[in-house]
Amino acid sequence: MSPRQYNLGKRTAQIEQSRRQVLDAARAVLGEGDSYSGFTLDAVAKRADVARATVYYQFKSKTGLLEAVCDDLGVVGGLSELVKAFTNPDPLAALAEFIACFARFWQADRPAMRRLRALATLDAEVHAVISARDERRREGLAVLSAPFAASVANPPGDDQQVRILLALTSFETFDTMAGPEGDLFDAVPVITGIAATVLGAHA
Repeated sequence: MSPRQYNLGKRTAQIEQSRRQVLDAARAVLGEGDSYSGFTLDAVAKRADVARATVYYQFKSKTGLLEAVCDDLGVVGGLSELVKAFTNPDPLAALAEFIACFARFWQADRPAMRRLRALATLDAEVHAVISARDERRREGLAVLSAPFAASVANPPGDDQQVRILLALTSFETFDTMAGPEGDLFDAVPVITGIAATVLGAHA
């Protein structure tokens, strides 16, 4: 290995390490903040023990950092497992898999999730990030609910049903049903049953 290749590899590792520090710090600041104005790039940089310029270099903006935090939570929460829902030939089992997957995702870091959702109502940048991801969840639910549309009571494209499913699979619903110290996964059977009822299916 040439010295140049070695130095490049070392620099790449350092960049990845600092990125990891910043993401961990961002989640910590989100989970521990006691004010809605506390989540700033300066606060994250201080918590990560890196220069403010490092955060800007890695993520470009607060929105970029929030996107990265959400992506990181998706990895930790196993959102990649959603593919199982969309490849399951049984519509009800597919819906149950989707709901279980989001239970795991919301459970990944409840303090950070709770604060992100709260901040979305007050901060335009956070709102943009969270609403875009909620829209993806809505689109997924529209796909999974389509097979149930054969029923007269469930016409194709019933947006009201999808909106109800979106509310049922939200962090807020899981968080409320599980209680402050409960396991969000415990709410999966109940939420799945309600979702099946909404779609006119049998749980």
